Amino acid sequence: MMYKYFPHTEADISEMLGKIGLSSLDELYAEIPENIRFDKDYDLKKSMSEDEVRNYFRELGKTNKKLIPFAGGGAYDHYAPAVISQLISRSEYLTAYTPYQPEISQGTLQYIFEFQSMICELTGMECCNASMYDGASAAAEAMLMSIAHAKKRNKVIVSRTLNPRVIEVIETYARFHGVNLEMIPEKEGVTDKAVMEKLLEADDVAGVIASTPNRYGIIEDFSGFADNAHAHKALFIVYADPSAMAVLKTPGEWGADIACGDGQTLGMPLNFGGPYVGYLAATRDLVRKLPGRIVGATTDVDGKRAFVLTLQAREQHIRRQKANSNICSNQSLMALYVTIYMALMGKQGMKEVNEKSYAGAHYLCDKLLETGKFSLCFDKPFLKEFAVKTTLNRDTLLKHLEGKGFLAGIPVEGTEDALLFCVTEKRTREEIDNLVSLIEKEG
Repeated sequence: MMYKYFPHTEADISEMLGKIGLSSLDELYAEIPENIRFDKDYDLKKSMSEDEVRNYFRELGKTNKKLIPFAGGGAYDHYAPAVISQLISRSEYLTAYTPYQPEISQGTLQYIFEFQSMICELTGMECCNASMYDGASAAAEAMLMSIAHAKKRNKVIVSRTLNPRVIEVIETYARFHGVNLEMIPEKEGVTDKAVMEKLLEADDVAGVIASTPNRYGIIEDFSGFADNAHAHKALFIVYADPSAMAVLKTPGEWGADIACGDGQTLGMPLNFGGPYVGYLAATRDLVRKLPGRIVGATTDVDGKRAFVLTLQAREQHIRRQKANSNICSNQSLMALYVTIYMALMGKQGMKEVNEKSYAGAHYLCDKLLETGKFSLCFDKPFLKEFAVKTTLNRDTLLKHLEGKGFLAGIPVEGTEDALLFCVTEKRTREEIDNLVSLIEKEG
């Protein structure tokens, strides 16, 4: 079937199908299960004026429920200074152009350089690339870096306390790159160090991936992890919340070789799940294993400060056959967003964000425990997120609180009675008290 705005003619389509040995578009999409195909007309009018379209979507938007979030699990409702949205639209920065070439605008190169510099300072690493699509793909790229560094090893071990969504992406990358993944089990909510050490003894592991804070919000203690990994010629990779690094021990301080994670916590709106931005930083020895591009600072012929693509999109041309990755773009606008956020907040501002989140999370936790209907899943240190078991019906409770305007935590996968609550600096004492009051009444 031909569509008005699709540029391909029937002849174009036939020629392309012939090149890959197929006779029809139905044959091309045969692997997609019938039960997930949309095979009917869209519930849209055939035509609308521009004004009608605006009104239509305005009314459609009113059907969204605006809930007060006490949920985290990888996306967090942090404060963002209002000026950011204005600054990112300035002509010096706003561009649809992906910086493949060294002659990209100085504005774009400068903020990428600043992004790299700030991420290095936050994580305690020595170099950072321009940015990644999101935290999950950054973790997967870190895994591939460890394989490339090890050369003759194809096993990576991953802690079960890593966010399950991140693990799923790592597993997908691993499957199609021939990487042998093995999971390190959790013990009392943290990575089982004894099992990790046992797995390393085989001397066939290229990398070890763990996270802090982990999937339960627990601040993990990585004492000895890097030493154990390095003793068996493996890299130690830490998946870390960059905002939390303003107050926690950094991956660099833990002796990590690679740090990765999602920049969403750096003031990015929830955005219905994206777009976000990933970061990938490493020690200087691994700089040429980093995918994507790296911007550096220099001086021009007049002695003025200038920015250049020190390492370009080598996956596309310079070393295509030796590339670890097919990443050739960076999430540039989102990288600009978090760069401006970090510059505006500064060290003290980011510290206060986490101090307020910590205070709010512990206040909520204490209040929930006082009701007698909740108990901590793990007696471990946490920052802004924590897991609790409840004697109430979990699904009924969440549904009830949703009706009252609260997104009150998320179910912990693999359990029937555990919830993951999160409190950021945006949640007020009044909101927390109201939430607890509603929970008490429900019981």
